[in-house]
Amino acid sequence: MQKDSKPQVEEPVSRDTLKELLRSGARHLLAQALEAERADLLAQYADQQDAQGRAIVVGNGHHPERPIQTGLGPVPVQVPKVRSRQGPAVTFRSALVPPYVRKTATLDAAIPWLYLKGISTGQMQGALEALVGPEAKGFSASTVARLKQTWREEYQTWRQHRLKKKDWVYMWVDGIYSGLRADQHRLCALVVIGVNAKGEKQLLAIEDGVRESTQSWREVLLHLKARGLTAPLVAIGDGALGFWTALEELYPTTRQQRCWVHKTRNVLNALPKSAQPKAKQALHEIWQAETRATALRAFEVFLATYEAKYPKATACLEKDRDELLTFYAFPAAHWQSLRTTNPIESTFATIRHRTKRTKGCLTRDGMLHMMFKLGRCAERTWRRLRGFNELPKVIAGRVFIDGIEETSTDPVAA
Repeated sequence: MQKDSKPQVEEPVSRDTLKELLRSGARHLLAQALEAERADLLAQYADQQDAQGRAIVVGNGHHPERPIQTGLGPVPVQVPKVRSRQGPAVTFRSALVPPYVRKTATLDAAIPWLYLKGISTGQMQGALEALVGPEAKGFSASTVARLKQTWREEYQTWRQHRLKKKDWVYMWVDGIYSGLRADQHRLCALVVIGVNAKGEKQLLAIEDGVRESTQSWREVLLHLKARGLTAPLVAIGDGALGFWTALEELYPTTRQQRCWVHKTRNVLNALPKSAQPKAKQALHEIWQAETRATALRAFEVFLATYEAKYPKATACLEKDRDELLTFYAFPAAHWQSLRTTNPIESTFATIRHRTKRTKGCLTRDGMLHMMFKLGRCAERTWRRLRGFNELPKVIAGRVFIDGIEETSTDPVAA
């Protein structure tokens, strides 16, 4: 329950001035970034010219101005346009301001986001000056270095904080790969998100790992256990993780649920492209079934259909049969969350798809610190688990069959 607090003393003049300055700087920064994106697109077509030697793809003004909602209030933005003088039409689509977007993440994520997108220490000075306006001083390379040191300290403090004695009900785990390399291996961050008894989702761990190995996951779980993590009832993740062996050692009572998104991808990879659409639909019929019995029948149909020609695909599915259907023993309202690792996938999608330019800007530690900052910013927007009111029943050990709570009645004498 939120405690009442005394109203804080406001400084309307200075705060309004600073807010307006920041908003003006954000508008300038957005405009610069959008023009840079358009310039990159035009450069891709620079060698294409018409008979008169003119560029075929050229700038074509801007779309009407529209506001983008930020933590500072609305910031006007005009997205550039391009056109093609001849041949197929060329469309400019901004990664920074996608079509129809009306709201940005909080500006707390601005600096790590810029760094993540590939702005090096030297270039960040200009970006920061654009963000806060020309009046701001001191955004030198050393300032950026101090900011990075602050992020490092915040990360170290966060990863040591005690996990209060709560009931942790569900836990999602995944390995997030970067383009960075150490020795001969891509760097991988091991991420854990938990749900407590109130249905609140929290980042529990972001740690450096080696190819999602059992030893790396063992170290993550040992650290979480030392911080006070109680055994979750269910862990959700990709079947290929070394996590499961470590989980059985340290939290043997935790049930396992394989991610259907990962499993579908792995099964389809063992099939020719021509067979993938029908196979994908057949897989959907398993995990979208209303009851476990119906899912098992669909499971057998899939095996019978593809086993003769594509044994690798059916073996991939068969080996995790029970772990793929664990969710049927929990409330139906939780199924959507239990069947996939979407909370991690959606939160760290930016990490997975960042530009090649970032590879030269981030160090091994820097990657973790950026992921930490972005993850913590995203965490503030997470909603409570759908159907969180059912969690006390789950914790109490109530039995659910096909998502419905089982209610027993005493036999009545005839």
